Amino acid sequence: MTFDNENNALNKRFNESDYYIPLNGTWKFYFVDSYKQLPENITDSVVSLTDWKDIKVPGNWEMQGFGTPIYVNHPYEFVERDPKTRYPKMDAPYLPEETPVGVYRREISIPENWNNREIFLTLDGAKSGVYVYINGKEVGYSEDSKTSAEFNITKYVNEGINSLVIKIYRWSTGSYLEAQDFWRISGIERDVFLWSQPKTSLRDFRVKSTLDDSYLNGIFELETTIRNYSSKVSYAEVNYKLLDSESNVVLTGSKPIGVQSGGESSVSFSALIPDVKTWTSEHPNLYKLLITVTPESAESGEVVPYSVGFRKFEIVPITTGDRTDRLFLVNGQPIKLKGVNIHETNPETGHYVTEELMIKDLTLMKLNNINTVRLSHYPQPRRFYELCSEYGLYVYDEANIESHGLYYGEKSPSRHPEWEQAHMDRTINMFERNKNHPSVAIWSLGNEAGNGINFFHTYKYLKDQERNFMNRPVNYERSLWDLNTDMYVPQYPSAAWLEEIGAKGSDRPVIPSEYSHAMGNSNGNLDIQWEAIYKYPNLQGGYIWDWVDQGMDETDENGNHYWTYGGDYGVDTPSDGNFNNNGLIDPSRVPHPAIAEVKYVHQNFAFEAIDLNAGVFKVINRQYFTNTDNYDFLYDITENGNVIAEGELSVSLLPQQWMQFSIPVEKLESKPGVEYFINFKVVQKEEQSLVPAGHIVAIEQFKLPLTEPKLTYAEKNVFPALNMNNTENIINISSPQVEFEFDKKSGVVTSYRVNNNEYFNDGFGIQPNFWRGPNDNDYGNGAPHRLQIWKQSSKNFNVIDTKVAPEGDNIVVDVTYLLAAGNLYNVKYTIHPSGILKVGVVFHSTDIEEKSIEASEAALTATFSPEASAARKASSTLVVPRIGVRFRLPVTMNNVEYFGKGPYENYVDRASGSKIGKYKTTADDMYVPYTRPQENGHRTDTRWLAFTNGENGLLVVADSTIGFNALRNSVEDFDSEEATHRPYQWNNFSSEEIAARNDENAKNRMPRQTHINDIVPQNFVEVCIDMKQQGVAGYNSWGARPLPEYSIPANKTYSWGFTLVPISVNTDINSMSKMKY
Repeated sequence: MTFDNENNALNKRFNESDYYIPLNGTWKFYFVDSYKQLPENITDSVVSLTDWKDIKVPGNWEMQGFGTPIYVNHPYEFVERDPKTRYPKMDAPYLPEETPVGVYRREISIPENWNNREIFLTLDGAKSGVYVYINGKEVGYSEDSKTSAEFNITKYVNEGINSLVIKIYRWSTGSYLEAQDFWRISGIERDVFLWSQPKTSLRDFRVKSTLDDSYLNGIFELETTIRNYSSKVSYAEVNYKLLDSESNVVLTGSKPIGVQSGGESSVSFSALIPDVKTWTSEHPNLYKLLITVTPESAESGEVVPYSVGFRKFEIVPITTGDRTDRLFLVNGQPIKLKGVNIHETNPETGHYVTEELMIKDLTLMKLNNINTVRLSHYPQPRRFYELCSEYGLYVYDEANIESHGLYYGEKSPSRHPEWEQAHMDRTINMFERNKNHPSVAIWSLGNEAGNGINFFHTYKYLKDQERNFMNRPVNYERSLWDLNTDMYVPQYPSAAWLEEIGAKGSDRPVIPSEYSHAMGNSNGNLDIQWEAIYKYPNLQGGYIWDWVDQGMDETDENGNHYWTYGGDYGVDTPSDGNFNNNGLIDPSRVPHPAIAEVKYVHQNFAFEAIDLNAGVFKVINRQYFTNTDNYDFLYDITENGNVIAEGELSVSLLPQQWMQFSIPVEKLESKPGVEYFINFKVVQKEEQSLVPAGHIVAIEQFKLPLTEPKLTYAEKNVFPALNMNNTENIINISSPQVEFEFDKKSGVVTSYRVNNNEYFNDGFGIQPNFWRGPNDNDYGNGAPHRLQIWKQSSKNFNVIDTKVAPEGDNIVVDVTYLLAAGNLYNVKYTIHPSGILKVGVVFHSTDIEEKSIEASEAALTATFSPEASAARKASSTLVVPRIGVRFRLPVTMNNVEYFGKGPYENYVDRASGSKIGKYKTTADDMYVPYTRPQENGHRTDTRWLAFTNGENGLLVVADSTIGFNALRNSVEDFDSEEATHRPYQWNNFSSEEIAARNDENAKNRMPRQTHINDIVPQNFVEVCIDMKQQGVAGYNSWGARPLPEYSIPANKTYSWGFTLVPISVNTDINSMSKMKY
């Protein structure tokens, strides 16, 4: 922005210039469903406003009640697809007759101090086909919706009041290059403003701020372009100053220039800065550049400020050991890019993101060890780049090109010369607008648009521009290993693939542009992907898909809030359902639990055990430009979750260094039922780049090898003897203090009462459970349909054998179920006179042979019947979603304490960022409101857990370790096929397919459109106790399954168990949990 003196340029913000007029606010708006409905005089300078409405600018018009918001992933929402080929039925650049149009109108007044200046109108972003009119005259047109459209309106405006009209077509030819995976919505979605410059002024500049080969000295080159808008030759003085962060002048220079009328001339400067303060994500040091243009004989001119950072980007051969790789270096260091993809999304406005929301995003990124962001799949607003430069994030900037709906073959616009200029224009727009931002580290040609000749041309353009400039790399994911990409930037690689390509080596850096698809409850396997990335030099990081769920904020008829997604608006509109909710954080910027795993794998300090017995470890500083002076290194030792020792480490490390240290553990002794853990954490001392003092930047945990078996529980008190009553349908075990009841017909423990406290709510006691509410990855890989036999096995239980017998003072109830899958599930209940209830469980393999089991003749007959044998054969190759039991406690038992992994939700394939400890929470707080309700709230590696109501409760002690969920909802509430009668989501089907659709065929194949307002807390706490629940997966959400090591094959036998111990407020849980029951 332009200012009239250096003081204002240094101290005022962009929008505080005297030569800036914001046009954000309320405009008049006229909307029609088809351009044919527009009145002929709609753009005239004076029209009747009787039929016009009010609209907020910026903000997409569909989010304000005009037209229908549509979400699709890659198809074009405005042209139907052929049901066989999936290509559009009409060829590009076809546009429908029913293209909606929105017309914006407001008055503008030009200030008196703008006289004899050039006046510009800037639309930072408007979608899609944009026409501008002033005082009834057409000024210009634009259809690149994600870079600024700038119009010189000097000759169109008059003194006093002027009419400004912006007419926008929802779809244009440009829409064929904007098939990104986001809401397809329209209108003015970024800032609109007027600004002005003197007749002789700075039109453009290019600042090269790089480093010499020592990476210590700054190379500064400034090229300015001066424009003369006057009717005669203009002479001026061009001056520059470069100031450091303390406002000291580091460089200065001045040169005269002459510019012909209506012409442009350039003047350049260069200098070397010894010991320059460099810019990196770790230390985003910025200088302030002031460029002043003072016309001859004028007392003052215009001053344009700009932030400058000195950094050097290069890809060079680096030898590590016996291998040489071409690596991406920042200031000489082969950094790891720890990134996310980000879409422009705001749940209130659509695509308009305020500065406050940008800062919130960047703050969360920095707090979670994210150092880079890929702009998917278009440039962001100017302010976003400035904030990344200020706070330190590397920007992977991407041209606004995605023609995914035409796929990658012969129909791809990238292959056709008539589309070359459109590709080139968008690439040039990106480069020219963003070329000077210090944070821009990588250019991208676009996304998922084929790799035809047009992308070779745009690649050449960017390489030519960068050759003697900043030397930034140019990438394109569809290039794969082709020549027109400087890095290999694949999408959705597995850990195994990363390991393979890392070991094999590559001719360029490998940095997945998209990986770890964060749709719903996801991001499994992230830790093993980063094991490979840290292991091999050619693997230099990656960008998680993606940052934030794109749900929109809505309220239902009962006043309940929920997030919308595709298909929630309109009738039979094209839709890809909730596939636009792939974020690590929800639309309001509340992090999902998976972000703990992201923070952990990205953390910049690593701890390794050298000798656990002796307490010898090493710590590694993974940072490339930062020593450890601003960090405290702390540790503690816990005994069954209780801290028994703590201290601070003396750590002094330069970047990329490590040191060995010892922790005093020699006095620790093994005890029955006791586990010792050493926990490390690194805490930032002073605030830096959005990260506050006291923030924990890294954690690690090690279990010490001090173990001793638990002592067998022996009851010291005397309790009344137990009585048993075994009828045709009911087994009842009772005493004056205890009652246990099992219903043979339903297969459920219907009562568990101790000292008049009934623990099971409404007879919903212990029962087999093999099902979970499918997560998004489950739907993507077909699990709800493929594995539905386990849903059937989790209800309508078939009890084929029961046995009741005393065992000393105890009574044992042995129950055998024949599951719908054809295999057996055995649950043995041992009831103590004290009321303690031990539960032992055996899941028998689907490949079980008759000779390998002991059962009654009736049970054997049922088990090896033709029907059961056929079910086992069909189920033998399947995995089980979970093996466990569930029961419901009274709602008053909402308080939860446990000793296991936490404090966040975690799963077997997403648990590295969670550490074993004692945690307190509630069943209410364990609920995670994913945009589409699904499995949530699980905890792994649990030794014990306790439910209390303030007076008494129930302790669950695992034989080994268990997983658990404890929620105010049922499994069925999170299974969209069971929970609601909302419609199924028919995604992007043709009119013929929609007419023939069959909802019954959709059952267990696609999710219903459930939302968080469908989840209403129930009057119970449902507890799921699992031997194991399978992982959430996350390589992608359209086929990837949990890895074998995180799955539960049905053709194996599993034995496990736990014990229920009634407790009161006076119970010593620590002592009771150490016992073997």
